[in-house]
Amino acid sequence: MKLGEAIAGARKLIPVAEARLLLMHVASVSATEIAAHPERDLPSAKLPEFMSLVSRRLAGEPIAYLLGRREFYGRDFNVTPAVLIPRPETELLVEVALRKVSRGDTPRILDLGAGSGCVAITLALEIGCEVTAVDVSPEALAVARENADRLGARVRFIESDWFAAVDGQFDLIVGNPPYVAEGDPHLSEGDLRFEPVGALASGDGLDAIRRILAEAPRHLVPGGWLLLEHGYDQAEALRVLLEQAGFGAIEQHHDLAGIIRVSGGVWLGH
Repeated sequence: MKLGEAIAGARKLIPVAEARLLLMHVASVSATEIAAHPERDLPSAKLPEFMSLVSRRLAGEPIAYLLGRREFYGRDFNVTPAVLIPRPETELLVEVALRKVSRGDTPRILDLGAGSGCVAITLALEIGCEVTAVDVSPEALAVARENADRLGARVRFIESDWFAAVDGQFDLIVGNPPYVAEGDPHLSEGDLRFEPVGALASGDGLDAIRRILAEAPRHLVPGGWLLLEHGYDQAEALRVLLEQAGFGAIEQHHDLAGIIRVSGGVWLGH
C-alpha cells in the first residue's frame, strides 16, 4: 500500500489530520514527505499497526495515548493512560507561576499531582531550579521520571497522597488537582473516558481542593504563593475557600477563552 492510499482509506473513518499523525508515527515520515511523495510504499509490516491505531481512534481512544506523547509549553511529553493528557489550559498555571519567581532565583517549588510531570518539569527548566513533585500513583511517577530524565529537568519526585509524605516549606505551591464531580456525565464522554478517573474527579469537585487548602499553610513560608487550576465554574468557590483558609492578595486568571481557570493567593502566615 502507498502512503497516499493509506491516508485515503483512513480518512473515511477519522479526520485526515489525525490519520496523517498516525501514519507519521507508524512509518517514521514527516507530513511533508506524505504530501510530496504519496506514491511511496508503506512497508507491509507497518500496515497492521497503522490500521490498529486507526481503529482505536475510531473507538474514541485519545490521539495522545496512541502516539504516546503530547506537546506542552513547547516540549514533547511522554504520556500513557496512567496520566492525564497535558492540556493547553494548564499552560496558564505555568505562566502565572513563572510571574511569581525570576530566572536565576532558587525558589522552593512544590507541584501537587505531578501526572506526566509537565508542570514541574516545565517550571524546573524555565526557572533553572529544582522542583519537588508529588503524585499518589506510582505508575504516573514512572512516566514523570522518564520525562524529567529525557528533558534534563531537576525534579525530585515523591509518592504521596497530597502532603502526606512531604516535609518542609515552600515559596510556591502549584497544583492541577481533580476538580470534576464524581458521576459527572462528562466523565463518560470523549477523551475523558480513557483518562485516569482519580486524576479527574473528587467528591463534589472541590474535595481535593479543600484538602489542599487545609494542609498547604503548613508547607508555605509566610508570603508564599498557592496557585491552583480549577473548573470553569468554580472561580467564586475558589475565591471564598482561599479567603476562609487565610490566604490574601487573591488572584484569579482567565484563559484565552476568558474563563477563570487559575486561582491563588499569598499565605499570610497566621
